[in-house]
Amino acid sequence: MSRREQKQAERADRLAEERQTLTAVGGGADGGDGTAGALTEGASKGAAKGTAKGAAKETSKGAAKKASKAQAKPRELFVPHRGWYGVGGGRVGYMDPPTMWRATTVQACGMWPFAAGSGSPMTGVPLGQHLFTGATVCGDPLNWFTRARYISNPSLFMLGMPGLGKSTLVNRMLIGLAATGVVPLVLGDLKPDYADTVRALGGQVISIGRGRGGINVLDPGAMGEAAAKIGGEAGEVLKAEAHGRVLNMVAALITIVRGRPMDDHEQSVLSAVLHHLRERTPEGRAVLLPDVLRVLTEGPPRVRAVTLDRGDDARYRDAVDPLHRSLLGILDGPLGDTFASETSTRIDPDAPAVCIDISGIGEADTQLTAAAMLAAWSDGLGTVAASHALADAGLAPRRWFFTVLDELWRPLRAASGIVDRIDALTRLNRSLGLGDAKITHTLKDAEALGTDADRAKARGFVERAGMVVCAGLPKTEMEDLGKVVGLSRREIELVSSWSSPPGWGVNGDNEEPPGRGRFLIKVGGRPGIPIKVAITDAERRLHNTNTRWTPNEDAVEKAAARAAEQVARAAREGLHGLPGAPGAPGTEAAAGRWTA
Repeated sequence: MSRREQKQAERADRLAEERQTLTAVGGGADGGDGTAGALTEGASKGAAKGTAKGAAKETSKGAAKKASKAQAKPRELFVPHRGWYGVGGGRVGYMDPPTMWRATTVQACGMWPFAAGSGSPMTGVPLGQHLFTGATVCGDPLNWFTRARYISNPSLFMLGMPGLGKSTLVNRMLIGLAATGVVPLVLGDLKPDYADTVRALGGQVISIGRGRGGINVLDPGAMGEAAAKIGGEAGEVLKAEAHGRVLNMVAALITIVRGRPMDDHEQSVLSAVLHHLRERTPEGRAVLLPDVLRVLTEGPPRVRAVTLDRGDDARYRDAVDPLHRSLLGILDGPLGDTFASETSTRIDPDAPAVCIDISGIGEADTQLTAAAMLAAWSDGLGTVAASHALADAGLAPRRWFFTVLDELWRPLRAASGIVDRIDALTRLNRSLGLGDAKITHTLKDAEALGTDADRAKARGFVERAGMVVCAGLPKTEMEDLGKVVGLSRREIELVSSWSSPPGWGVNGDNEEPPGRGRFLIKVGGRPGIPIKVAITDAERRLHNTNTRWTPNEDAVEKAAARAAEQVARAAREGLHGLPGAPGAPGTEAAAGRWTA
């Protein structure tokens, strides 16, 4: 509203108030309520009696009576439609628009008027409401790639400060995609954050760690079973691929133990050993790492041929001894309990969801964490490849998969081999039929990697992501991210405001940080979509990342029950059973400890 229109509105309100006042005053003076008639009647009676004194008394009585009636009648209150005029009157130039709700014509068939849509995406998993319009916002990497065609790569990269709900949003995507037939794969749950959700979906949870379970890295797993089912040339191709995957996994374990990659001739020796074991191992028996050591010790002709020993046993030992020592370091070192025996639980190719839980591995055990992550990814992606091979052969329906890699900073720092594996995944996930979500805190997590090559690969994760989701981040971090994904000044300020802590005056009962549950979704050069996520009670029960900070109500209730039982038993036995009571044993010695 312009200044001129505001002044005209104020003038109209003043005229209306004056008109109301004049109407109220004029109604009491024109005799409309009988006041003038009463005065005339009183004057005629006084004249008939012939005394001016009587007329005056009668007139004064009638006027007082009618005046009291006029005062007793309440005056109608007039309120201008834009508030009272004057200082502190609370006048407003416009009213806030009502909240908009989205519904189908079946649900809102009797409501009118309808408003135009806000243009928020409605394809994919329902995520939350638009922060400004209140419209429903839906989305996930797979549906935006396959159905809506919004993105060219089915991947998501999420950044944000701790405790603002990043994994909660991805957990909602996981649940929604599972409802559409997509298979969620959490290949290395580090906290764990997703194990309870996978169990609730009827999926499979596999624990890896010392005393929990292990993985046989020489087991071809689902790829070997699929190759046997397919048979023929396609089956042989899948067997060769399974052999290469096993070889790479053993080489990764040796790299972790050594701290440097294997030599080229050592990889040839290891490949020859694996072929030798496959040919001579009975059907139904799995090959183990101790079998590799046995073959290296025996030195069969096929293995000796790749070492160029020329019949000299000393040359053979010089060629295989470094590899032999590294394998002994795996079996007798910190990795032996987890990778020396058969796989405790295989991945079920028909499971609706799979979570490999490695939360039992300690924070400081970086070698075992890296090895478990690599083994989980190798086994999980092998299952994906086997599923697609069976679908290509017409032996199984086509299935899509959605992988979640939370706390990305931790596996990236564990070993350089994980960086290469994730880098390959971000480039080939379209051909693998695999969507992925990677979660970390800031872009600076990539700067902490050991080599320049690894840092460059990690920075490329954000550049190649189809969707970039930002929770609360500092302003400097948002400016760095803006150079990669193109953020406006308004978007930078908005997301930076979500990283502020709550005020000092909160009581701490149900208060949350101002940025919790708020996210900005960026896709290419499009304007960002700010959303607010409100989780349900079921999600809150399944996904509580602050479990260790939540009081154990059952334990508290049990402790209280035990205390009440002890008090009741002491009361039955008498006061002598209570510590500090007169005559109780040790009262004098323990008196100081029971004194406040």
